[in-house]
Amino acid sequence: MTSLFDAPEDDGPAPVDPGAPLAVRMRPRALDEVVGQQHLLGPRAPLRRLVESDEPMSLVLYGPPGTGKTTLAHVISLATKRQFVQLSALDSGVKEVRAVIAAAKRELTYAGRRTVLFIDEVHRFSKTQQDSLLSAVEDRIVSLIAATTENPFFSVVSPLLSRSLVLALQPLSDDDIRAVLHRAIASDRGLDGAVTLTDEAEEHLVRVAGGDARKALTALESGAGAALAVGATEIDLTTLETAVAQAAVRYDRQGDQHYDVASALIKSIRGSDVDAALHYLARMVEAGEDPRFIARRLVIAASEDIGMADPTALLTAVAAADAVAFIGMPEGHFPLAQAVVHLATAPKSNAVTVAMGESVADVRAGLAGPVPPGLRDAHYAGAKKLGHGKTYDYPHAHPDGVVPQQYPPDALVGKNYYRPTNRGVEGRLVDRLAKLRAIVRRGL
Repeated sequence: MTSLFDAPEDDGPAPVDPGAPLAVRMRPRALDEVVGQQHLLGPRAPLRRLVESDEPMSLVLYGPPGTGKTTLAHVISLATKRQFVQLSALDSGVKEVRAVIAAAKRELTYAGRRTVLFIDEVHRFSKTQQDSLLSAVEDRIVSLIAATTENPFFSVVSPLLSRSLVLALQPLSDDDIRAVLHRAIASDRGLDGAVTLTDEAEEHLVRVAGGDARKALTALESGAGAALAVGATEIDLTTLETAVAQAAVRYDRQGDQHYDVASALIKSIRGSDVDAALHYLARMVEAGEDPRFIARRLVIAASEDIGMADPTALLTAVAAADAVAFIGMPEGHFPLAQAVVHLATAPKSNAVTVAMGESVADVRAGLAGPVPPGLRDAHYAGAKKLGHGKTYDYPHAHPDGVVPQQYPPDALVGKNYYRPTNRGVEGRLVDRLAKLRAIVRRGL
């Protein structure tokens, strides 16, 4: 694997500001310096071919934070000798985009030089803002490189996607992060050997980074500053933990990770993995997720995935929702955790979900028909003249409380929607339901 920092350090295009953050100072200057992403940067990989042939291109770089999206944009610009212009979707609009396009036209017309337009967090652009790029990308006035942490097929307009090559970046491996750290410590663009790392501290940095090179370098810089401030040249675990109090949870409440983590929580509950479910709950809580959203998902799961296998699961989920509303956060995470543990360890059945789905499908398919006369409302004046309720047999008037009687419309007589499993409490319903159906449908 090519290391991020294997290239000579004096081949950069411009001096590095010594006051810049460590992550900026250590930014790669050539494709061969970029760590990881070998599926994009290998000898015959698509990005390397595009850069080395200097073809006009527009790219959408999609991946988690700290995987090299901004770095790749800069490297591509340097490798292709094009003008590089950067906009952030957070503070730029249609006006700024049009100004860049106009300048790119002049540069192309009078200097014959193409422009790379890098837009960070392009998913935050509105449809109108994204549409303003289309003609310039289509006519290759600019080579667009759009970076996003969100799934571009949800967050980028289709016409822009069709004009761009979508490249997915992967989180960096632990070995990639170690290479980043080692080079940053040794490089004169970085810490220039001023500090060393103990093995424990290095492992903590790798763990805190979570595949994010920027986070690793920021944490390293903080640890180095703390060590040097007290005259030490070694960053040990205690120093590092003091300097880096807590790793930020990678979770965007407005983006697709919001749905990914919520989905993982529910699927872990459904799969009866209580430990994984608690992990995803912790990620949501630590990211500041709305606890009402979490509680709603748990209430749904209690019926959708557990149902009558453990009817008390729904009671626990609703109680957790009420408790969170009553006591708020952060203490509200305790009843949420209790509900997650109950739901994950409960026996599972989707028989209620299947039954409801099939009954709704039949209604939508037109399988309905008139309500049997005996079941129709007989409480209003004139109802008896219409025969409503005349044939109704009141179950409580019989010893067993169950009588033969037609309840569904004619088209659905004999239809079984609810098919209980033998799991948990629901298993007790299998024989009882068979007896109930036998009595109710007798003679039908």
